[in-house]
Amino acid sequence: MPVPAGGGGAEGRARRAGRVAGRALRRPFTGVARRLRRVTHAHGAGESGLAKLIELHAVNSAGDMMITVALASTVFFSVPTNEARGRVALYLAVTMAPFALLAPVVGPLLDRVPHGRRAAMAGAMLARALLALTMSGAVAGGGLQLYPAALGVLVASKAYGVVRSAVVPRLLPPRISLVKANSRVTLAGLVATGLAAPAGAGLHLLGPAWPLYGAFVVFVAGTCLSLSLPHKVDSARGEARARLASGEAGAAGGRPVKAGLRTVGPSVLHGLQANAALRALSGFLTFFLAFLLRAQPLGGLGAAASLGLVAVAAGAGNALGTAVGAWLKARGPEPIVAAVLGLALGVTVLAAVFYGVMAVVVVTAVAATAGLCQALAKLSLDAMIQRDVPEGVRTSAFARSETALQLAWVVGGAIGISLPLIGVVGMVVAAGLVAVGAALAGRGLLGAGRRGGSAAPRVA
Repeated sequence: MPVPAGGGGAEGRARRAGRVAGRALRRPFTGVARRLRRVTHAHGAGESGLAKLIELHAVNSAGDMMITVALASTVFFSVPTNEARGRVALYLAVTMAPFALLAPVVGPLLDRVPHGRRAAMAGAMLARALLALTMSGAVAGGGLQLYPAALGVLVASKAYGVVRSAVVPRLLPPRISLVKANSRVTLAGLVATGLAAPAGAGLHLLGPAWPLYGAFVVFVAGTCLSLSLPHKVDSARGEARARLASGEAGAAGGRPVKAGLRTVGPSVLHGLQANAALRALSGFLTFFLAFLLRAQPLGGLGAAASLGLVAVAAGAGNALGTAVGAWLKARGPEPIVAAVLGLALGVTVLAAVFYGVMAVVVVTAVAATAGLCQALAKLSLDAMIQRDVPEGVRTSAFARSETALQLAWVVGGAIGISLPLIGVVGMVVAAGLVAVGAALAGRGLLGAGRRGGSAAPRVA
């Protein structure tokens, strides 16, 4: 007599045991996935489509981290320090050219072609997927062919960031402020980066090309997620370009002023100046400390461990700043930006004074402070744009400000590459970068804060 399917017998028991084991293995992952889904879909984010953008940004950050692991674990540590500095200097010099073109082009392009945002994000993902495959064949030897591909990855990543900043206001739920929405997106990226780093390191144990294979898979998934965003991402209803129709310059010349960041109001401009200084500080520390700690590891640690400690400190500071920003109200962002400028300036000055006495404490404190200040300042800039810039031109303002900040990061990195590997000198230059931002923006931010903000000029 035949045994019923799933009934008794050794085969049936083995099948049932396999199903039970499968459910037990899946339960932790499905439980985590459900909890993450509840977080990303909370407060109307699921209905508005913001949750999909949060998930997309997590995928983007994970893919970028896998590429970073692949390049840092091969090219950076496989060549002498002087040769590596020369290669990265050439890389940054070439990178600055497309960023210089990107800053004035991407914003107007998004203004003129607003219906292509989903396609632009998908294109940035697909480009990095294909470039990851291209680099996989050359990453072990660190050949020069890596650099054009790595340049393409960086430009595509920054282009994605510009488009993402323009997309967030279109998916904003009624119950969430723009500051909190950006905090959620950023936190998702930080969590994904933290998970992707050990995953990439594990893949690297299989071979130097394996993190790039992982990045390829991640970016292909990101391409599909980009195209699944709500259609209103591509909607341009009610939008316009940031253009000054009247005011000082327009009244003086009788002609409309060319669209640009200077047309969005003095408060936003001061916030952008402060953010540019802090972003330049971030780029400077990224490259200067990378080579300094490779040549002069922190006491008792190797080069990789020293860099890992600094990366953890910077990531913790960034996460803390983002978490604090998620709880801050959208009012009064100018005093926050002024405060973080003062904090960054004070810490970098103290770092220059005490570097020779306690280098470990100094380096980790500077990295953590830079991450904290950059996160809070960016969220405050978002709040100023939300408050002062009319909705019709807000997308344009976000696109233009993001490209300017990315260019500031590259300029800071170029300064870090050009300096001698002397810790005190580096900290003095870091303090100088922040001091320039404080001199340009500090007084204006405090004045605007006392006045309760400064509205943008009337726009066309």
